Order: sequence, then C-alpha cells, then structure tokens
Amino acid sequence: MRRLAFALLLAQMLAAQPAYDLLIKGGQVIDPKNGIDGIRDVAIAGGKIARVAEDIPASQARRTISAGGLYVTPGLIDIHVHVYTGTGQRALTGDQSVHPDAFSFRTGVTTMVDAGTAGWRNFPDFRQRIIDRVRTRVLAFLNIGGVGMAEKGENDEQDMDPEAAIQMAKANRDIIVGFKVAHYAKDAWPDVDNAVKAASAMDMPVMVDFGYTGQKRTLEALMREKLRKGDIYTHCYAGHRQELLPDKKLNPAMWAGRKRGVLFDVGHGGGSFFWNIAVPAIEQGFLPDIISTDLHTGSMNAGMKDMVNVMSKMLVLGAPLKEVTRMSTWAAAQAIRRPELGHLDVGAEADVTVLRLERGSFGYIDAAGARLAGDQRLVAELTIRAGRVVWDLNGLAAEDWRTFQYRPRGAPPKPRP
Repeated sequence: MRRLAFALLLAQMLAAQPAYDLLIKGGQVIDPKNGIDGIRDVAIAGGKIARVAEDIPASQARRTISAGGLYVTPGLIDIHVHVYTGTGQRALTGDQSVHPDAFSFRTGVTTMVDAGTAGWRNFPDFRQRIIDRVRTRVLAFLNIGGVGMAEKGENDEQDMDPEAAIQMAKANRDIIVGFKVAHYAKDAWPDVDNAVKAASAMDMPVMVDFGYTGQKRTLEALMREKLRKGDIYTHCYAGHRQELLPDKKLNPAMWAGRKRGVLFDVGHGGGSFFWNIAVPAIEQGFLPDIISTDLHTGSMNAGMKDMVNVMSKMLVLGAPLKEVTRMSTWAAAQAIRRPELGHLDVGAEADVTVLRLERGSFGYIDAAGARLAGDQRLVAELTIRAGRVVWDLNGLAAEDWRTFQYRPRGAPPKPRP
C-alpha cells in the first residue's frame, strides 16, 4: 500500500510540473517548411520543439515569452561566413575571420557555414580550434585548396587534391557539407574540376566564388558545362563576372544556370554586392535562392553589417518577408542538405529566432558605399539555440528586477531556460 501511495503521489507531483521549459506566445510564426504563416505559440522542452499551436496555456510552461507583434522563425542559417580565426595569419585563415559566438546569436543566426576558409590540410586544426569549442552550430565547406584561404593558398593547382579532400570529408561528415572554390586567378578550371570531382564522390554540393574570368573561364561555361544541379553560385549580385551585361540585361548564362538547378546565393561580403547589379537583376525577376553574408572583419564593418541587414535589403528590394525567411532558413538547410535544420518540426532541435520588423526611414549601403533608402528593417530581438536563450536584445525572456531572486555575490549565475 505504501508503494502504491508513493507512486500516486509521485504521479501527482509530475502532473503538476509544467510540460514545457519555455513558451513563445502570440508571435507571427513563419515556418516555410511547414507552410505556417500566422499567429502561433511555440513550446520548447528538453532543448527540442515540443509543440506549435494556437493558444497554448502559459500555465503549461516554466517561462513564457510574449512575442506579440514580433515574428518567430526557425533559427537563421548563414551559409557563407569565415570563422577560422586565431591562427596568427593575416588572411581569411586568421585575422580576417570572425569568432562565431561573438557574432552569430546577436544577429539571429544559430547555424553558420564556413565557406572554405580551411582546406584538407588544415581542417583538423580549424575543427579543434573553433568548431568543437563554440556554442554556435558551425558547419563547413571544405576548400579544394589544401590550406584554404591562407595567403596564396587558392592558386596552387598542385595542392588541389580531390582524393585528400574526399578523405577529409569522410572523416568529418558531421561537419563538412560540401566543397568550395574561390579566387582562382588563371584562365583554366583546375579548382572547379577538382571540387566537382570530390563533391560527386561524396554526393555534396560545390560552392563557387568565381574569381577570374578569361577566354576559357567564362560565366557561360561555368553555368552550362561545369556546375551541377544543387551547386551554389555565391556573390550572385557582384557584377564582377558579367552577371549583368552592358545593356543592364541579366546575362542569359544566369538564367541557364537556374534552369539547370544551380542555386544562387547573395554572399554580400565586402566587395560582392552592388545596387547597380542587384536592383536591375531583381527587377527582371532574378531573386536569390539563399541569403548569406560572407561575414569577415572587412564586411561586418562596411555595407554588409550582419545577416538581418542583408535580409532587410532583400525586403526593401521587394521580396516578401515569408520568402526572405525561407531563403534564410529552410532553403539554406536544403542547399547544404541538412533537412534536420531550418524548421520548427516537433522534435527538432529548438533553434528559434524572434525578429522585429520596424517601419520608418532607413538607409542601406552596398559594397561600394552607395546608399539605397528603405522603409523596413529587421532586428534580431531574441535568439534561442538548442532551447536556451543566447541573445535577448530587450529582455523579452528576462524577469523584472523587482521580483528577480538575486544570488549572493560569488555564487554561480542563475541559469536561463
């Protein structure tokens, strides 16, 4: 009898416990994968999405966040960043990279994909030094050049070893999502050909930063002959490779690439996004498939700024917020072939971004320093990574100080859900 009574008491106590750790209530949920664009509540338990529904009672959660008037999306995915820092080199593999946690969450980003900063020779150091030590989810495109974006590393054809790259990708399948080529400066194709060879063996995409064009190395040949369905052309509004022709018409090669299934990525960067390319291209119906930043120390302090700023630029150029969200979440997850990311499925890891859409008078700067006026701006209000609040701009998840239970000085900080 005592055992039965204890079991009943325990069951009553468990039933009285809130079912959810965190409840985001009353926000406009945009979850493109699941076709949701409406007022919903999002419940989180054990670091996972537990429920998405209308009017989940606040009594069922330990903490409730009021998101009325805000937009609740899957955690943003930035598929073009450079975060292999701390090597001591004066290159993207080093001083020009950005530490992931110092920049990701405050911009609504929960997943970053390093775009080829490391190659097959130095990827283990990148993983040990950065990837395995940060809270941001960091994935990577592996540079086909052995040392990645170290000084002169991307022009050494002898170091473009597809077999070595394949072996490194096999050993790091949990992190490596594809292969990258960039900045090759000769009129030949060893970078793209070797990357495609490695990617075909691994059933992965290639991301191309198409550096040099010449008589042989043309955008036409890249789009019609070299790239495959699912490969990614980044810096699509750069204009450096005749994406736009002198008559301001989009190069037919771009349409040919899209027809073949090539994906087009913004990849804003410090020198790869210009209004005089982006505006005519979008007016002709050529929107990007994916939004990304090309984050590094040069771009973050210039026109690019951060992920929500680049998303805001797409908004003011006419893309609906639902599409901008899709390009920054589910479309990005599909491009890197990680279907477990970029959505709010029940059971998915609880990566969530809460955005504020401001109306007013704003200015947006391109890579040349030219300004375009806009009347909308996205701001990252709250970022949740694996169920924990990691960025809270205005204290939406915080308790008022007058009721907050302060801990004695020297005691460990009170954990936040």
